[in-house]
Amino acid sequence: MGLSWGYSPKVEKYIPLGDYPADQYLIIAQQVIENLGWKLSHVSESGLIAYTGLSFQSYSEEISIRINFNFAIFKSECVGVQLLFNDYGKNEENLQKFFDEFEYVQFHLKDVWKEKLEQFHEHIASQDDQYFEKAPLAIKNKIKNVLYLFIPRKGYVVTPLLLIANILYYLLIILVFTLQVIKFKGVNLTPFEWKEVGERIFLNLGADSRDAVLNGQVWRLLSHQFIHFSFIHLFCNMYALIYIGLMVENKLGSWKTLAVYLLSGICGGLISVVHYKTGLMGGASGAIMGMFGAFLALLLSNAFEKNANRALLISTLILTAFMLLNGLMGKKTDNSAHFGGVISGFVLGYLLYNPVIFKINLPVYWRTATAFFLVLLLGAGVMRFSPIYQIKEYAKLREKLMSNELAFNEIYSLHQGMSKTEKLELIKKCVLDSWKRNLAIVKRMETMVLLDKDKADLEFRTKKAKRGYELGVMLYQDYQSDDRPLKAKIQRKLDELTHLNQAEREESTVED
Repeated sequence: MGLSWGYSPKVEKYIPLGDYPADQYLIIAQQVIENLGWKLSHVSESGLIAYTGLSFQSYSEEISIRINFNFAIFKSECVGVQLLFNDYGKNEENLQKFFDEFEYVQFHLKDVWKEKLEQFHEHIASQDDQYFEKAPLAIKNKIKNVLYLFIPRKGYVVTPLLLIANILYYLLIILVFTLQVIKFKGVNLTPFEWKEVGERIFLNLGADSRDAVLNGQVWRLLSHQFIHFSFIHLFCNMYALIYIGLMVENKLGSWKTLAVYLLSGICGGLISVVHYKTGLMGGASGAIMGMFGAFLALLLSNAFEKNANRALLISTLILTAFMLLNGLMGKKTDNSAHFGGVISGFVLGYLLYNPVIFKINLPVYWRTATAFFLVLLLGAGVMRFSPIYQIKEYAKLREKLMSNELAFNEIYSLHQGMSKTEKLELIKKCVLDSWKRNLAIVKRMETMVLLDKDKADLEFRTKKAKRGYELGVMLYQDYQSDDRPLKAKIQRKLDELTHLNQAEREESTVED
């Protein structure tokens, strides 16, 4: 079994017509396709197109036979992107099935040629012989090699420009990182410090960030679409962009495709802002998933011939589902952008392609305005109702809490040689005053907008501050008396505080 590899796996063979006129050859080929159960999509004087059914090896293949002088060019090509970039031998198998069935059909048609020829010529008289240039996979045939992917042409303008822009932006990121490495050469930075340097670079170059966007830096919703964190990240996204760009732009048009791409990316970024409370987001995947959503809208709008539409719909649904599920399994994948992108892309694609919405005929400018309005409405909703968590402010106050808690340890410096006044001053300074400051800090923290984990931490800190202050009051009262009547209660309170510290250390170890 021969495997075909590549971006669009296919098998192509030139078959001499021999003694067969072109019309007779196509009549036999048409009957072969019917016998094999393939769905005939188009028949004209210059050839035919059909689609195979769904199989475990691949989603579907486009079978085309084109007449070129004294040759029939047989081609079997995978409709969708194949996993592992190969066809699992399905195209070669289709070729063999065709030839095996061809001999059988050829024999059984020998007595009905006149009738078949009349039917054939009557049919092709009403067919568009230029359909081959409009077929779903026709644009892919214009990509002769890798370099052709970067060259804009009719039906393929925006996609190569986006491809180039993403690659150039990634090269800029590499350059900036290289300059930073040179800058810190000889400086012994820890891995954590290098991570901070990297995050700062991505943030300065336009990565998406909840805090930044909600504080007015909405331009990040656009710029983050060109940020990629690794070569693999870039490669996977650009591979998907080329495939879906070829399919969508050829049917939807260049400017509408650009609108879907950018607006879907913005919507994906907005959903990321809602979902992710911390961290940086970046990548073209939200915009690309928007293109897949738009393609699904085209297919559900019957943008292609019926059988071609069915084959493309099946392959696209499977591929889209795979990408979404694969994203859910990845810990560092921005699934919010994926789901936000595919849903918004579907809505935008449907609006921009269909002139009739809810039985109302709308000009393209009204549909375009509606698309932009919906994105603005989503953006306004996110900006209005998404809380701005005071993460950094809480972290700074927490450091003060920790500093005051450390001051409490000075209580263990109490000794018998100190006077009563010295003991009371030390208790007031390192216990009462420290925990009193912490009570004021936690009270201030309670007014802040916090993440759930910070709320849990605040609850713990509040409990600890109250116990510490109660301990300080008891200590002060106890050392005011010569016989120290509260010694047993103080020990119990001190044990409670020790248990709290131990629980905190254990939790910190688990998180690490």
